[in-house]
Order: sequence, then C-alpha cells, then structure tokens
Amino acid sequence: MAMITIFWIIIMVVFLVIELNTVSLTTVWFALGACVAAILSLRFPESYMAQTATFVIVSGTAVMLTRSFAQKVAGKSIRTNADRVVGEEAIVVEKIDSGAIGQVKIFGQVWSAKAKDKAITYDVGDIVVIEEIEGVKLIVKSSI
Repeated sequence: MAMITIFWIIIMVVFLVIELNTVSLTTVWFALGACVAAILSLRFPESYMAQTATFVIVSGTAVMLTRSFAQKVAGKSIRTNADRVVGEEAIVVEKIDSGAIGQVKIFGQVWSAKAKDKAITYDVGDIVVIEEIEGVKLIVKSSI
C-alpha cells in the first residue's frame, strides 16, 4: 500500500472522528471524498493532483446535493431550552396576586410566575400565556 493511500485513509478517519464527535452531518462528506481519493490512489499512486481534485469534487458535490435535502428534513427549528415555553399556555397552581409571585405548571413542570400587569390577579386553575422569562420567573398574561 502506497504512503499516499495511507494518507487518505488517515484523512478519512480524522473526518469520521470529527463527525462522530459533532453529529452535524458536515464532515462525513469530506470523509467520503477522502475514501474515494484513497481508492483512486491504489490505482494511480503517483497522481496526487487527480486524487486531490477527486477529493474536492466528491466532497463538494456531496455537500451541495445533501445540503438542501438536510434543510428540508430539518425544517423549522425547535426551541429546546426554557424559551420554548414563551407563547405557550400554562395553568396557575399557586395564586398570582398584585405583583406577588405565584406558580404555574407547563409541560409538567412548575415554575415561579408573576403577572405582566400587576393589577391583575390569577387564581388557581386559571389559564395564562407565558409572555417572557425574567431570570427564573415566567411573566404571564391572560390567555383571553
């Protein structure tokens, strides 16, 4: 096995290790390009320019062909942190009165909450909408 073939195999492994650690489906296409270049180097070990061009063409083509597909599959981004509750409805589980802090339950979790309009009181069982997050408290408003 030629040294250039070993070089391409090492490059392929490096890209695969990066892919396994990031899970972003980006470097896997460069690993594919390195794999094709390694195969080419077995047949033409002295053709460095052809191997490099093959690596660039295969990697670039794979990225371009799959990028639009990946964007369609991914679709709209999903909020996964605390901000995902903003705009959602919650149920009051501890009275929120005159600017005092009460509690609401959303997605099975109980959060401290206070009213956006301090003049409004929300009783246990009322449905409210999460307006924003302030520190570790939810700011709520009427769901009507």
